[in-house]
Amino acid sequence: MKERIVIIPTYNEIENIEGIIEAVFALPLPFDVLIIDDGSPDGTAQKVQQMQQKWGGRLILEQRKGKLGLGTAYLHGFAKALAWGYAYIFEMDADFSHDPKDLVRLYQACAEGQNDVAIGSRYIKGVNVVNWPMSRVLMSYFASMYVRLITGMPIMDATAGFKCYRRNVLETIPLEKIKFVGYAFQIEMKFTAWKYGFKVVEVPIIFTDRTKGVSKMSSKIFKEAFFGVIQMKIQSLFRSYRR
Repeated sequence: MKERIVIIPTYNEIENIEGIIEAVFALPLPFDVLIIDDGSPDGTAQKVQQMQQKWGGRLILEQRKGKLGLGTAYLHGFAKALAWGYAYIFEMDADFSHDPKDLVRLYQACAEGQNDVAIGSRYIKGVNVVNWPMSRVLMSYFASMYVRLITGMPIMDATAGFKCYRRNVLETIPLEKIKFVGYAFQIEMKFTAWKYGFKVVEVPIIFTDRTKGVSKMSSKIFKEAFFGVIQMKIQSLFRSYRR
């Protein structure tokens, strides 16, 4: 069985993609990288293809036509990673808001700490966010409080997108039933793993806002998360979570 793969969705990340891939491959533990590119017009996929000449099978590129959403990119990546036999499957952004060095800590939290899901958490030890305006910090922090209130899920950073899964988590969750595609996807995956009784741990990280490229956050994504949490909670009352 293969050990570790990092899934990185991209759309117009030409300014960051080479650096983030090189940073992952420079880690003391070997990680493979799967880039899911949604037809970036800026040449992101072409840059990855050039880098494949250097890194060979450790760097994998999946190209999709059109901007299909964060959630569907990860679901596509999960299916591939499971089929290829990886034991630990990671989510990470391409823009350096997640420090690649923390991948090792997330892995250790699962492999050595006997956890099933490890979350890179901005809020488990205070508020660890750099370069965000206060309005966005407050929106993100109170969004996680809102999720905890509605769902009862004991996770401080409910919207975090920096995670490690043991493969049995993704094999157990019926991924075809995951409905959301924006940041609500991150909430739904955590909630579902928790409802199935998997052991979830938060690992403190420092989140640094991107310095290159453009954020993909929008009011539509925020609304999906806000109203989706209520819908998700109601639907969970009529669903079995037996492993």
